Amino acid sequence: MIQIEACVESLEAAAAAAAGGAHRIELCTNLAVGGTSPSSELLAACVSQLRIPVFVMVRPRPGDFRYSSAEITAMFDDIKRVKDAGAHGIVTGALRLGGSVDEALTGELIAAARPLPVTFHRAFDSCGDMEESLETVIALGAARILTSGQAETAPQGAATIAKLVLLAAGRIGILAGGGINGDNVAALVQTSGVREVHLSTKDSVKIQRVALSLDGC
Repeated sequence: MIQIEACVESLEAAAAAAAGGAHRIELCTNLAVGGTSPSSELLAACVSQLRIPVFVMVRPRPGDFRYSSAEITAMFDDIKRVKDAGAHGIVTGALRLGGSVDEALTGELIAAARPLPVTFHRAFDSCGDMEESLETVIALGAARILTSGQAETAPQGAATIAKLVLLAAGRIGILAGGGINGDNVAALVQTSGVREVHLSTKDSVKIQRVALSLDGC
């Protein structure tokens, strides 16, 4: 079965996504600018009321993925807050100037998150050397990478995502995200070979359409 991860920024959207058939939630705020860490109140409400796993964005601000010392401290505080709330996974990552994975910081974030799995988020799509970055994230111990194949949307980047799936060879999950809907998801899965897809939603209908399109994939 293809896993559907719904990216949401409210309890109402999270509940609707679950009702529509999502298998997992990515919880954040400020989706319009790529998502940032949610509030403690929203986090607690979603964890307590949902019956599907809740993964939580840990990102202190929009913009690039290079962080100040104060922002790094906030990220570690957020990880502790997410773990204490009983969430099921963390979505985070950091880059260096020039677009390579910040191995030191990302490794520390992954270590702080344990035993929760970590998704390296779409900072990956800003990396300069895709294959090198893939190997780095695998070595650091992340559970999956969220990517559009370094294209504007995942359907546009399907060939690149397929290459990542082959290169990963089961060592890490490749989660396709960006511009996915019920009209394009089946073709994306068939072309790329991914077993997980990620899409933002505010209601159950979009998730239902995606689930229906994936029936039989």
